[in-house]
Amino acid sequence: MPWRDLVTPVPMTRVALVAPVTSLRDTLVRVADAGVVEIERTTGPGDAVAGDAATRLQRLHQHGPASPALAPTAPDLEAAERTGRVDLLAGEAELEVYRTDAVVHGSVAGLVGWAPTSELERLATSLAEVGGAVVGLDRPRGAEPPTALRRAGPERTFGPLVQTYGTVPYRDVDPTLLAGLAYVVMFGVMFADAGHGALLVLVALLLRAGRLRRWGGPRLRSKWLFIAMAGLASMVAGIGYGEFFGPTGVVPTAWVSPLEQPIPVLAAAIGLGAVLLAGAYGLGTVNRVREGGWTFALCAPTGIAGSLLFLAGGMIAGAVYFAQASLAALGVSVGLIALTLALVGLLAGSGGGFTGVLQAAIELFDVVIRLGSNIASFARLAAFGMTHAALGWVVWLGTTALWGIGGVGLAAAVLLFVAGNVLSFALEALVAGVQALRLEYYELFSRVFQREGRPFRPWHVPTEVRHGT
Repeated sequence: MPWRDLVTPVPMTRVALVAPVTSLRDTLVRVADAGVVEIERTTGPGDAVAGDAATRLQRLHQHGPASPALAPTAPDLEAAERTGRVDLLAGEAELEVYRTDAVVHGSVAGLVGWAPTSELERLATSLAEVGGAVVGLDRPRGAEPPTALRRAGPERTFGPLVQTYGTVPYRDVDPTLLAGLAYVVMFGVMFADAGHGALLVLVALLLRAGRLRRWGGPRLRSKWLFIAMAGLASMVAGIGYGEFFGPTGVVPTAWVSPLEQPIPVLAAAIGLGAVLLAGAYGLGTVNRVREGGWTFALCAPTGIAGSLLFLAGGMIAGAVYFAQASLAALGVSVGLIALTLALVGLLAGSGGGFTGVLQAAIELFDVVIRLGSNIASFARLAAFGMTHAALGWVVWLGTTALWGIGGVGLAAAVLLFVAGNVLSFALEALVAGVQALRLEYYELFSRVFQREGRPFRPWHVPTEVRHGT
């Protein structure tokens, strides 16, 4: 798959479904079975008059819900009600709604909607067999197609990260893969223990093998790669800190001990945060260009203006660290340009007048404050990593103290080591998971996304001959 396809939503085409009135049902059955068209409703849910199938279905509500199905030919609704075929009645009730919505001109009926461009040829071949057709239309001005994201491989694994936040706008870049990688890195830095990370990898492999059915295995099986990558990131960070179920000395300290040298750990966390924020600004700029063009992106606080302000902050920080006055002057100049551009963009969206100027000024102040607070927020990567190390140190200190007593102390030491690590594992996994999600949503996604899209919801009801196969 080309790399562009990995980071963009599925291309959509505005379509018209056309069929003779006499074969409209057959055409809609083929459309429902294909499940690739989102048909636009012309009437609201409360405006449509319940058809015969819907009325009969209401009388069978005591039979409970059923997955709708459609028969290849129009079924006998009276017989379906008599035999309790809730599935057929539910399918016919949905079909009745779309038949009612169809625009009829003479002997021809039509509906409009959206469909993936790649599915049009196959759908056209299927509809032609029953006298129907699907025709591509020009996109209405200002209309935003629904978003369908590709969900294969890593995208499927990391998909819930983005879906929980919102729907990616159709014009935007799909950040699923990058968001997943950023999440596992942040999680690993906070859950930094080679032993605990190895346990996560083991859990992931057991999920993949289907060995954890009693503990939600089938539901979590598709997420095994996500869990495994988080475990590997934890193992790498744990080796850097010299942590293996605490400071046991099983693995050497490849970098620094977080409790003995907290400053390098804090600086590395801020540096990692700066890299992630730079990536978020980059994606945000691309999205602003795709959404409104270069002029819009130039003045957007989450576009070029915001990126320049972020760059200016980095220049000034570098100038202070290296004592370079020329770099500081350049950073101030870039910062002033960025603030001017951002102010222009905020004024354009404020509506003008005194209140508009005041609103733009307040929003500009908020942009500057949030930039500083968001960078500082990544210090939690170091803070929670050190907390994890401190818990491991306390458990290990108690274990070695009991072990030195001998006798009963040996059993108590083993019990403390196991129980302490179980508690530390559960508590820190929860904390690291929540905090990584918090950083993802508030610090990163707030720059990548400026608005929300609309999910693609195709109409899909299988025909009876395929139902349950």
